[in-house]
Amino acid sequence: MRKRILLTVCSICATLSLFAQGNWGGGVDEEKQHWGYIFQYIAPEFKILKNANWRDPYFDTETSVIATDSLYSISAIASKGFGMGFVSDVRLGENANLRFTPALSFTERVADYRYANPAQDRQQKVAAATVDLPLGIKLKSDRRNNFRAYLLVGTKYSIDIISKAKTDDTGNIALEKLLKNNRTILSYEAGFGFDLYFEFFKMSPELKLSNSFNSVLKRENNPYSTPIDKLFLRSLQLSLYLE
Repeated sequence: MRKRILLTVCSICATLSLFAQGNWGGGVDEEKQHWGYIFQYIAPEFKILKNANWRDPYFDTETSVIATDSLYSISAIASKGFGMGFVSDVRLGENANLRFTPALSFTERVADYRYANPAQDRQQKVAAATVDLPLGIKLKSDRRNNFRAYLLVGTKYSIDIISKAKTDDTGNIALEKLLKNNRTILSYEAGFGFDLYFEFFKMSPELKLSNSFNSVLKRENNPYSTPIDKLFLRSLQLSLYLE
């Protein structure tokens, strides 16, 4: 999946550069501050760190019974989502910009649980609708005709706004409990992209990696949270900027 995304980015850049003839303005680079739009494809994935005794059967203290057999594996499954937002860009100099790019994103995070008894196998899907507030520094190369390359580093603060009703598992039996994440997540980000200049606008395809600073696990006493020590969130994000 990630190789395909990288190939797609390279193909887009190579194709568009063929059409970027002349030396067009895309004059936003000379403005002290400018605005734009973002469209995103997002591929989130958990990084799971297990407890030392993660294989042990789960004992349900509410019913005083062993609710699951021994765990065989816990693994993360890459999923996909999308987002859209706005660009607020402040020019710091010829080769640097401060970028604030708030966006609304819709994703699903998946953890796969396999047991000695296959009838107990479960996929825990954590749906998220987040308001993302990234702040970063864009370091640009010198412009060559209608092309620039750049690197991006920064942080992102995310707030999950999904309805609490969708995460309420009160009264459910042990095997029907939910894996839950913290409502707010702080992440660090790094990526690269290309500015492609056209007569009346600038378009920038960008590939970015994001990883949470801390565990996103909302710890509860259930078969899906108990075996996990820490649960980090990482994502690969392909964005298209129009400025």
